[in-house]
Amino acid sequence: MLTEPLPTTLDARKAAARGVSVSGTIKALDLQRFRPLLAGDDGDIQVHLTFSRDEENRYLVNVAVAVDVMVTCQRCLEPMSTHIASENILAIVWTDEQAAHLPRHLDPLIVEEEACNLWDLAEDELILAMPPYSSHGTDECKQIETGFSAEPDERVEQVEKPNPFDVLAQLKPGNKH
Repeated sequence: MLTEPLPTTLDARKAAARGVSVSGTIKALDLQRFRPLLAGDDGDIQVHLTFSRDEENRYLVNVAVAVDVMVTCQRCLEPMSTHIASENILAIVWTDEQAAHLPRHLDPLIVEEEACNLWDLAEDELILAMPPYSSHGTDECKQIETGFSAEPDERVEQVEKPNPFDVLAQLKPGNKH
């Protein structure tokens, strides 16, 4: 398990040209956009970045992130532990136009300056990897699920309501009232 902190920035172009790998950890509470999505501040994010070039001489970065964090169960609103992990290959580009010309299997990483912010990169991947709906298993959740029965409740009286389209039936030709 990594315990060394991840550097904040790195020149992505030079790292890709040299085939550099960078690994480290980030505290979940240090990521300002990711932190509000959590139910607690605990969690050391493991980040592994491998920079390289492909056969078409594009700069690439393989991003792998993993963390165990506390999130809120959307059913009972209690904290629950979850594992978030993601691995993605990004092509390093400098403009939106370059990003538009990438093949479909590559996602763009737009780097406008020489130095790429590695913490922002890891944070983006974590946010994208978050489950859309977090909940305990049905046997673990404190919220009792209620089922719907197919039969109407006998205690509710069925009230006969007039059909609002009866007025239209009277206006129909051949209908004499």
